[in-house]
Amino acid sequence: MQPKDLRYTEQHEWIRVEDSTGTVGITEHAQSALGDITFVELPPVGKQVAKGDEACAIESAKAAASIYVPAAGKIIEGNAALEDDPSAVNSDCYGAGWVYKLELSDPSEVESLMDAEVYDKFLAQEAR
Repeated sequence: MQPKDLRYTEQHEWIRVEDSTGTVGITEHAQSALGDITFVELPPVGKQVAKGDEACAIESAKAAASIYVPAAGKIIEGNAALEDDPSAVNSDCYGAGWVYKLELSDPSEVESLMDAEVYDKFLAQEAR
């Protein structure tokens, strides 16, 4: 079961919206598939991004992957703690392992993303 207060993308990012700020990370499914996270490239603060853009990259012992933007906005913060401890993405992907925050251009854009129930069904379909 996924946290119910988040929205999810088909690329396995999550976003938590508070007012007009979105906190973004990767899901339990994504971090599990990647394995031990060894490096997180944080996006540049101040960068304007559109939904679907590549925000940054993440690397593990198994592979490198892109982290995409779930909704348009401006990057306002990267999780600097991940520079010293990228494994926080593995140990607490929905908490201390968040990757970046953005000021949303239109917070209602997030409503088009999957809620926890739909994301769980998406994962079940993908596993087939």
